Amino acid sequence: MIPEEDRPDPESFLAEARAECIPARGKLKIFLGAAPGVGKTFAMLEEARARAAAGTDVLVGIAETHGRAETAAILAHLEQVPRRIIPYRGKQLSEMDLDAILARRPQVVLIDELAHSNIPSARHPKRWQDVEEVLEAGIDVYSTLNIQHIESLNDVVAGITGIRVQETVPDAVLQDADDIKVIDLSAEDLIQRMREGKVYMPAQAGRALMNFFTKPNLTALRELALRTAASRIDAEMLDMARSSGRRASAQGRLMVCLDDPATARTLVRMGRRMTDRARIPWIVATVITPGVEREGPGGNGNMVGALELAERLGADTLTLRAESDPAAEFLAAAERLGVTRLIVARHRRRSFLGGMLSWIRPSVSEVLIDRAEQFELTVLSPAPEGKGEAAAPGPKLQGWPRLLAEGLGAAAVSTLIAWPFYALVPVASLAVVYLVGVLFVGVRRGTLGAIIASGISFMAYNYFFTIPFYSLRVSQYESVVALMVFTISALFTGSLAGRLKRQVEFMRVSQARTGTLYDFARRIASASTTDQVLAAAAEHIAQSVDCQSLILMPDNGGILQRVRSYPDLSGALEPQAFAAALWAFQRNEPAGSGTGTLPSSPWLFLPLAMQSRPIGVIGAKFADPQRRLDPETRRVLEAVEDQVAVAVSRIMVEGDLERARLATETEKLRAALLNSVSHDLRTPLVTVIGALTAMADGTLQPAQNADLTTTALDEARRLDRFVGNLLNMTRLGHGKLLARREISRLTDIVGRVRADLARPLQNFDLRLDLPADLPPVLIDPVLIGQALTNLVENATKYAPDGTAIYIYGQADEAVVHLTVEDEGPGIPPAERRRVFEMFHRAVTGDGAPAGTGLGLAIAKGMVEANDGTIAVVDPQFGPGAAIRMTFAAAEGEDDG
Repeated sequence: MIPEEDRPDPESFLAEARAECIPARGKLKIFLGAAPGVGKTFAMLEEARARAAAGTDVLVGIAETHGRAETAAILAHLEQVPRRIIPYRGKQLSEMDLDAILARRPQVVLIDELAHSNIPSARHPKRWQDVEEVLEAGIDVYSTLNIQHIESLNDVVAGITGIRVQETVPDAVLQDADDIKVIDLSAEDLIQRMREGKVYMPAQAGRALMNFFTKPNLTALRELALRTAASRIDAEMLDMARSSGRRASAQGRLMVCLDDPATARTLVRMGRRMTDRARIPWIVATVITPGVEREGPGGNGNMVGALELAERLGADTLTLRAESDPAAEFLAAAERLGVTRLIVARHRRRSFLGGMLSWIRPSVSEVLIDRAEQFELTVLSPAPEGKGEAAAPGPKLQGWPRLLAEGLGAAAVSTLIAWPFYALVPVASLAVVYLVGVLFVGVRRGTLGAIIASGISFMAYNYFFTIPFYSLRVSQYESVVALMVFTISALFTGSLAGRLKRQVEFMRVSQARTGTLYDFARRIASASTTDQVLAAAAEHIAQSVDCQSLILMPDNGGILQRVRSYPDLSGALEPQAFAAALWAFQRNEPAGSGTGTLPSSPWLFLPLAMQSRPIGVIGAKFADPQRRLDPETRRVLEAVEDQVAVAVSRIMVEGDLERARLATETEKLRAALLNSVSHDLRTPLVTVIGALTAMADGTLQPAQNADLTTTALDEARRLDRFVGNLLNMTRLGHGKLLARREISRLTDIVGRVRADLARPLQNFDLRLDLPADLPPVLIDPVLIGQALTNLVENATKYAPDGTAIYIYGQADEAVVHLTVEDEGPGIPPAERRRVFEMFHRAVTGDGAPAGTGLGLAIAKGMVEANDGTIAVVDPQFGPGAAIRMTFAAAEGEDDG
């Protein structure tokens, strides 16, 4: 038995199995350097030329020589793709032709400068995204990258050089690379190359040597590049150890807690570097409070961008909601997700106001530091992005004047109200007026507003109503006590008012969200058509995330067409938007605004997929541009997409089942008709032909001829009844069976039926019980005669010869019943409803009589066409079957 610690990690086998199932993907090799000019492009071209000489199909997608003669010389020996000339802002720019590379499909393609930003109208905003598409097509890629362009190292490089690089590449691109080759050059050699003009033009080289290309900077960047490569080797060694059974100990998960938008991005990058070293999964979480949720994504500063950056860096993002205690929500989520390490930011408050605010309302990170006892806690001091000091979370600066103004206003109004009552009530009672003002501000502006209002009210109360008047000094003991009671009461009531305000806001937002979700779930659950589901989805998306929404699905020709929008949109989509929709549908990937594909489109499109097969796309055009980057908004859209796909799938399955049922019924009808043609119709024809053939010989006696004539006539009438049933069945199915009603007596109809069925009835004892005072009925005598014929003939089929068949009528208030009863095997209770279905027969098997199973179904249709009813009832004279027709009695007698 293999010891537990020596067993290979099952996840490694699952990863290998998944890799085998994924279609062949190209391999990426990155030539990594510490700075421009170390020779990355030259090394890439050298290796490409060697592979081309060995017979590999190599193509240069794009390579920048930067005027270097040796680079241009080696590039001339390789096949290149002509660049695309694209007009942009009055200029002609040359860019890599991605479509030409995909059409050419070489074995290896060279794509220089991985971090390059494409022009806004390009399919992807970044070149590394073009590389991803080339790799997905199964083409190997060589590319170059400088260490300062790695996203998680952006802050580190900015700290070393004082320059923040804007063009970055997600760490996942470097992680997923199949091979990394470090191109190293000493700082002295690189500076010498710079002076010789081999890196930049002389005019640019002078500025670069004074700023970026200093020896300390280059040495630090070089060390950073080597450490990054070493970290990559460590990760590969760890993966090999896990797959071979030498597993590292479990270290849990890491959570980055974001509470300050100003430092959120920097904290995310720090978290990425820490998780790279620890080799553990990580989560980036933030908490939305009612005030932030009311402001929306635009009011949340850089937090939305930080969450989007975290997703690009490979983190799972989590957006939590809390009524008033974000720290408790962070800790609860960490316990629920098995987090063992927390990363929080330490905020510096240098101003007096900041210190007071920290004492009144500590930041989320300060509360976490106090409470996170069961976690390994890392406290970092991230620098804010951009200029200026990082401000601790709290009210915005522009909100302070309003808070002060409302506090002053509340104190002034309270003073004016209390002034007339100064001589009438004790001074201590006037504090209640100021408490009402504090409560009012607390309800409007929350706890901080109530604290400011209570401070201003304290000074106003002391100044105007305590001795000495018009002074902030206090000379009486009673006044000191009153002021202390007032201050405590004001702070308490103000805090309660602020908390109540937050609770009401939280409940309002939650109720609105729950109501919207409930209405959407109810509508799609009750929808019976795809169009109803899509209409509900378009409206729900628009209302949930404050956007215009539309849904496109392919028509019969496979062309995407708009099937639903909310609000109703007129006109065609912009070409860029339609291209994004088409990409999302064809590739089953998000495209458009806020994505890596056609981001210049004003619409964001998500594929509407069912069982990994796209059936359409959902589009959203946001009123707030920040909203498209919000991970929570993406999750809402994806949740709606999943629900719509399930609802559409349900409707399609129901449609398939209905079609299967119709196919079954059609097959049943076909089999019954074939049975009628082969047996029920052919048998009478054979009998008639045989009788007429015998009579045509002229050798039979007159009595025999008469007997054959009677037989032929009876079979012909039987054949006529079968054909009539088939025709009536068709008329019933198309709703063409119309009754020509007149006042008729049932005794007359019974008489005609008895005469028509004289031969089938000759072996039975027909017993009639039709009272002379039986009221007439308003019916179509032809249709009801046919229905009665079917009932009597049905009785002759199932009742044994020599038994009795009963036909009796009864009058019951305003209705008349006509019942046909036999002494046959009867109809089981479970079959009493089904005997009136087409082709259903209560008796099956070898003992079943001949027939199509249409007689009772047609009788039911004919009776109902005359506003009557038909049903199986309990027999009165024996164990057989009894079928009763019921009609309304006519109001007057007929003329006959």
